[in-house]
Amino acid sequence: MTTDWLLIAPVLLPVLAAGLSLAVWRSARAQRLLGVGVLTAVLLDAAVLLVLTDRRGPLALDVGGWPAPAGVTVVADRLSALLLTVALAVALAVLLFAVGQGAAEGGGTDHAPFHPSYLLLAAGVSLAFLAGDLFNLFVAFELMLAASYVLINLDADENRIRAGMTYTITSLLSSMLFLSAVGLVYGAAGTVNLADLGDRMPALPEGLRTVFSLLLLIVFGIKAAMVPLHFWLPDSYPTAPAPITAVLAALLTKVGLYAMVRTQTLLFPRTEPWTPLLVAAAVTLLVGAVGAIAQQDLNRLLSFVLVGHIGYMLFGLSLYSVAGLSGTVLYAMHHIAVQAALFLIAGLVAGWSGSARLPRLARAAPPPGWLAGVFLVAALSLSGIPPLSGFVAKLALLQAGVEQGGAAAFVLLAAALVTSLLTLYAMARVWRAAFATGSGRPPAVRPRGAGVRLTVGATVGSVLIGVLVAVGAGPVARVSERAARDLVERDAYREAVLGPRSGDGSGEGAGTGREGREGR
Repeated sequence: MTTDWLLIAPVLLPVLAAGLSLAVWRSARAQRLLGVGVLTAVLLDAAVLLVLTDRRGPLALDVGGWPAPAGVTVVADRLSALLLTVALAVALAVLLFAVGQGAAEGGGTDHAPFHPSYLLLAAGVSLAFLAGDLFNLFVAFELMLAASYVLINLDADENRIRAGMTYTITSLLSSMLFLSAVGLVYGAAGTVNLADLGDRMPALPEGLRTVFSLLLLIVFGIKAAMVPLHFWLPDSYPTAPAPITAVLAALLTKVGLYAMVRTQTLLFPRTEPWTPLLVAAAVTLLVGAVGAIAQQDLNRLLSFVLVGHIGYMLFGLSLYSVAGLSGTVLYAMHHIAVQAALFLIAGLVAGWSGSARLPRLARAAPPPGWLAGVFLVAALSLSGIPPLSGFVAKLALLQAGVEQGGAAAFVLLAAALVTSLLTLYAMARVWRAAFATGSGRPPAVRPRGAGVRLTVGATVGSVLIGVLVAVGAGPVARVSERAARDLVERDAYREAVLGPRSGDGSGEGAGTGREGREGR
């Protein structure tokens, strides 16, 4: 029973809190305390799930008592618990930043709809990581997208509304494709439960399996901003306030990547690198990096960097090996924290210097030295400079590519190294414009008070999450490797959801969901 509550709480608590937050909309203080308290609680819940799944293996809950595959199942394994824990930690840090910003300045992050929408976004992220079937994965994306529509358009001007329309139309298109894919898969296999689909997919014709694999790759590729499906992201995210941009950039693309990893490894397992994904990874790496160095706006530059670094995670997935998948998991954890931190830093720089345009930043008085230090740590980590978390994750991916061998893998390795160098160059441009130069004029009067201190603490906290990944590189890498092995050796996930296979000596009740699990 305790495990059941642990599995459902990351979804249920934020949804209930969102309703309560809307009910107390007249009190900004009550909304803030409620949001921070609930996200703290679900973060602790996710950490407990991580410990339990690492010790016991995957955990599953049949919601309402209806056994899988007919009922709704939520599942936590090492992969989902790892990413859920990091995602909720960053979501909490960004919320604290937003609370501080709202207290200091007012604006979009202090509006009554912000906190309910933010909690619903957290619920959608949690459901996406825990969903055990394609339809509820679709529901999770819709919950996230509905909340993000509100967040992006809070306090919107004409430019933000135009950018929000690009985001909305693209999201609706991907949702239509996703729902169509769910219907086609159900029509062909007779189920949408992921574990059950893993059993039934091999019986389908090879050509049909390939079509489904490509269709789901396109659906989740749009959501993860994989090139050439990335066009919406640089036009949508930079226009929103810093905390909203940070949380969307850090979490929504990683949820799309998680869905891609889960479906491609569970439903369409391969023993050799997949050429279409290798090509997509290499193109994503290079297009994102080249796009970044061509930008004159700090937020657009970071958006293209985000696109390029999705390619690193696709790199590991495309190898379909334990080493490659382990590198993808490590890189996703690192990138969630560091990318959020960089967008928060960009918000502070723009607020204190008066602009996010690099030429104007170069003429303005530089921000305070502590912010330069925080940016330096995040930028060097993103560029893969040792001993920071980006270096740890990139080293794991490069080692996986070398172990795999072959011309395609080495071309991808070259693209990854070039992208790392271009990222370092892009970060150097930001450093030179925002921190290393100035007009000699005295700095503008900067706001002070508890709100500003909270934004500063939240920004530093986001950077420290990435630093912790590097400090605990040994244990984190071992857990990531075990999570990757679970993806390759799928029996533990399947048995947690459906029970032991019939005839394997585990007794009756195999394949009946809850009964099979209780029998063990």
